[in-house]
Amino acid sequence: MSAPIRSASIPSGDLPPWHPEALARRRPYLAARGRVLNAVRRVFEDLAFVEVDTPALQVSPGMEPHLQAFATELRGPHPDDRRPLYLHTSPEFAMKKLLVAGVPRLWQLAHVYRNGERSGTHAPEFSMLEWYRAGDGYRTLIDDCRELLRAGAEAGGRRTFSFRGMTCDPFAVWRVLTVPEAFREYAGIDLMATYDGSHDPDPAALAAEAARIGVAPHHGDRWEDIVFRIMFDRIEPHLGEGVPCVLTDYPLCMAALSRPKPEDPRLAERFELYACGLELANAFGELTDPAVQRARFEADMALKERLYGERFPVDEDFLAALEHGMPQSSGIAMGFDRLAMLCSGAESIEQVLWLPVAGV
Repeated sequence: MSAPIRSASIPSGDLPPWHPEALARRRPYLAARGRVLNAVRRVFEDLAFVEVDTPALQVSPGMEPHLQAFATELRGPHPDDRRPLYLHTSPEFAMKKLLVAGVPRLWQLAHVYRNGERSGTHAPEFSMLEWYRAGDGYRTLIDDCRELLRAGAEAGGRRTFSFRGMTCDPFAVWRVLTVPEAFREYAGIDLMATYDGSHDPDPAALAAEAARIGVAPHHGDRWEDIVFRIMFDRIEPHLGEGVPCVLTDYPLCMAALSRPKPEDPRLAERFELYACGLELANAFGELTDPAVQRARFEADMALKERLYGERFPVDEDFLAALEHGMPQSSGIAMGFDRLAMLCSGAESIEQVLWLPVAGV
């Protein structure tokens, strides 16, 4: 196991990231990032995954209504030969096309792009670790995550993760908690009593419950918006405290790309992984029905247009691939930079980036 990182004894200052002293402060974290990446590659090799590399330029950047994308234009040799394209917010659509093409286990480390995101744990361009398993249930991905976090911790020289005053032991038994259980435990709310199973539930009952516990809903909030407010205020700060936490069984209206759970179709085959209160990964039992997928895309883009005045185009090639036949699969996206932060002891995402996006 490598030795834990110690901060370089260089005075802090407002230096540009290319300055030798600024890079010297980051180098221990970047060295750990490299070791973590090597460990990740070994895990996937041992699991017989194929590493792929798909284009960042896409017809559709992704269909999550609250994400903002970077738009560009593809130009041909003639002045009229132009069409809009986007930098992807996830390599999901392209990787699912490869599932259809016959690659049963695939992974990649992709640069992805999300506009309007900038904080100590967000960057407009960041590295996404994404992988898919044909024929395996979504809970198999929990085992993959366990292997990756433990291998990353060992590569970073850590037995525990620490972040913003919280600690987490990836080598201990992980906690699996459903979203309804989390609402009962941390907010004292029976979430399912407020949810009718529709795509756009009536928010009145949940708004009243939020107000009761001191989380003020905003005018015009949808049911899903209130869920996010309660999670952010009362639930997420506790997730991954002591041990990693797998938060599973999301309401179906919050999982546009997921299959419904057979035993309760109001819930989705979806989980998120947290460590030290930090969201690391988002996983799904993948939806394979092209008609249902189109309907969910249309509903999400109608919401996006209502909230933000824009909509993204549907990737018809992706839906054609689903029509051809995508195998039953599970898939997950993990923020690699955040994993590198935990494994290196970094306090900010920029400490594990060789260079941030210039000028921001």
